[in-house]
Amino acid sequence: MPDLTKTAPVPDETKAPVADPSAVVKADKARSLWGDAWQDLRRNWYFVISAGLIVILLLITAFPGLFTSASPTTGDLVNHFLGKPELSKIGSPEWFGYDGQGRSVYARVIYGTRASVIVGVAVTLAVTLFGGLIGMLSGYFGGWIDALLSGFTNIFLGLPFLLGAMVVLQAFTDRSIWVVVFALAFLGWTQIARVMRGAVITIKQSDFVQAARALGASTPRILFRHILPNVMAPVIVVATISLGVYISAEATLSYLGLGLASPTVSWGMDISGGSAQIRVAQHILIYPSIMLSITVLAFIMLGEAVRNALDPKTR
Repeated sequence: MPDLTKTAPVPDETKAPVADPSAVVKADKARSLWGDAWQDLRRNWYFVISAGLIVILLLITAFPGLFTSASPTTGDLVNHFLGKPELSKIGSPEWFGYDGQGRSVYARVIYGTRASVIVGVAVTLAVTLFGGLIGMLSGYFGGWIDALLSGFTNIFLGLPFLLGAMVVLQAFTDRSIWVVVFALAFLGWTQIARVMRGAVITIKQSDFVQAARALGASTPRILFRHILPNVMAPVIVVATISLGVYISAEATLSYLGLGLASPTVSWGMDISGGSAQIRVAQHILIYPSIMLSITVLAFIMLGEAVRNALDPKTR
């Protein structure tokens, strides 16, 4: 028989259970704004689709030879408007048919990606650097500096964007990619400047900025170490959406004959040439237009996804 005089040991309630140290460390690690944004972006199908499209576009821009072996500028009049788009010819020079000069439409669509993406990225970088600097100085110093820089920004803001770019481009006989970048950046920096100015005015009243100023930090250190990292979120959103707008603007200028000039391959020039032959060879117009629409849509979708991820009100 069991010994009933023996009682089970009573647990010591004074001793708290030992927590898992790794769990404590994980709980204490708070994610930053960018960490939270990345977690949201990974679950956003807008971001996944747009990022995938942009990666493909960047690959085409960097290595167009991987996608076609045909030359976009060399044609053979024997192929004058020859061929119709066929799925059985995927990847071949005649996949999208030929234009009036016997050039492969598929090759021109592939190589046209390079000019559009380079113009869009270069203009976005230029307007972000220049407009961001103007807006940051205006918002931080205030007073007469703010009045002067804001007046300067409003003057350029009052000029029509595309019309002003046309006037600038008329001054150049050789309209290369970098000339078009200069013309678009010359008038496109105002929106970034206004966004940066508003963000800096808001953040410069924060306690950590006031503390840095009280500790004797220099103005450049306050601007670039304390203020700039905390105002980049809205600027990145606007810049990402604007990138698609700049690609569309370049295509519009090239369509009107005021943008990129031959021998540079541009979707806008191909759309312009295809519009004159829309009754007999619709494929010359359709495929550059589809590629342009996909590219612009990809960057706009990316900007919307980033905006939703960085906006605290959506959490």
